[in-house]
Amino acid sequence: MAEREEPASSSGVVDRSEGFGERLLGSLLDRAHQMPPHLIAPLVAQEIAIIGGRDVEIFLPEYDQLTLVPLRGEGLVVGVPQPIDGSLPGAAFRTDRTVEEPHEQGVRVFVPLLDGTDRVGVLAFTIDSVDDDDRRLTRRLAGLVADMFVTKGMYTDSFFQARRRQPMSLSAELQWQLLPPLTMTTPQVAVAGALEPAYDVAGDSFDYAFNEDILHLAMIDAMGHGLGAAVMATLAVGAYRHARRFDLGLEEMYAAMDAAVATQFTADHFATAQMARLDVRSGRLQWVNAGHPAPLLLRDHRVLASLDSPTTLPVGYGGASPVVSEYALERGDRVLFFTDGVVEEHREGGEQFGMARLINLVERASRDGGAVQEVVRRLSRTLMRERGDVTTDDATLLLLEWRGGSADHLANVAEELG
Repeated sequence: MAEREEPASSSGVVDRSEGFGERLLGSLLDRAHQMPPHLIAPLVAQEIAIIGGRDVEIFLPEYDQLTLVPLRGEGLVVGVPQPIDGSLPGAAFRTDRTVEEPHEQGVRVFVPLLDGTDRVGVLAFTIDSVDDDDRRLTRRLAGLVADMFVTKGMYTDSFFQARRRQPMSLSAELQWQLLPPLTMTTPQVAVAGALEPAYDVAGDSFDYAFNEDILHLAMIDAMGHGLGAAVMATLAVGAYRHARRFDLGLEEMYAAMDAAVATQFTADHFATAQMARLDVRSGRLQWVNAGHPAPLLLRDHRVLASLDSPTTLPVGYGGASPVVSEYALERGDRVLFFTDGVVEEHREGGEQFGMARLINLVERASRDGGAVQEVVRRLSRTLMRERGDVTTDDATLLLLEWRGGSADHLANVAEELG
């Protein structure tokens, strides 16, 4: 199963013949271009069988990020849903690392399916034994399979349906289709988000884009809860993206969003918003606030400050041009953006959840460790549990981490091959 090294000929010319792993992955890639989505499962099962694997399972995350659900398909073993917390496939999903479980029949291997750094699911199979060549090949195979799921998922409902274990509202359907990937990680910066209630979210949304050395972020909370709020949030995000892609400044982005909402909705409709941009070279964070809660700055697992700033009116109200605030981040700093539903929800007995409680839970989740996507997932889950799994308003989180440095080494092919 090991990949064969490319030998040099007597003339010193490198032999370009394919090694075993290259042939395997190349065959998968060649066939994937025109393959209909429902044939991914049998294809993956065949590829795993070629390397000596069996009992293949593919798990996809449920929308609430609590459970991994098995995908049905020809050639796949269809087991039972597995909790993300407290199971072996869940451990692979949480840590983005392969998990191995030796047993009498061989080794059960759980490989995370990562599209870039966005967590697509987990591939599981049993094999007689595992060495480093096997691990490298299965990791690359899983990466290609994850890309196939994302690409093919654009024109099938099957994967969306597999991830749902309860009915989803129309407003939530709109919001999930609007979102960027929940996670993006590079050597310089990482960002991760979460929305609750996953199956009934309406007016909350977020967006981001990494353009050259600038990471753009936006958090939006449209008034109300229902289809009208989802439509307004969709319009606000669309106006934000439209302005961003014209390279407009933060003040102009606010004006574009404000005009879009004001012209399409009546005067009593609005959305609070924050728009930010981070220079990943210097750590310079700039943002404008339109009636939104101030983000929290975390350093060394503690909330160092609330990034308070002047605020203008929510979009749709025709407010004055917003003041651009700035802060110089240090490497490793994290900034948590959130909507008011996180702190304004009333706990059982009438007590408001409150900022102090949020800060306590944020610091606890940070001390427990993990990448931004896992911190956000745990924090979102903890917030829901503290409310008894009931919320009357959307509660959305977006966590940013600045790492600094450069990513240029990833583009140095000569260095990699050398």
